[in-house]
Amino acid sequence: MSKQTVIFDFDGVINSYTSRWQGADIIPDPPVEGIKEAITEVRKHYRVVVVSSRCYKPGGIEAIKAWLKKYEIQVDDVTDEKPPAVVIFDDRAITFDGNTTGMLDKIKAFKPWNKK
Repeated sequence: MSKQTVIFDFDGVINSYTSRWQGADIIPDPPVEGIKEAITEVRKHYRVVVVSSRCYKPGGIEAIKAWLKKYEIQVDDVTDEKPPAVVIFDDRAITFDGNTTGMLDKIKAFKPWNKK
């Protein structure tokens, strides 16, 4: 039986993204503290796939793969297609709880972890 998939967003989850967007193939920042160890642990139980907005731009997938190699972070795939997954780690996500009330307010109030 194959492992189920966990998706990780790249910027703000794996890459610390402190320099903000500089282009799909420009990734100057180091990893988020502890992410290498966390991904290593997750990979013992799940297939880890990186999906990023960078992947939709020329050179983006290659840049992410090179960055991961530089920091010796092993994942199972980097892609521009969101595969079926058990869960997604993303710094810009709101978990839908089945309640549609107040969705606009949640969007307006949202701040990523590194902007609070």
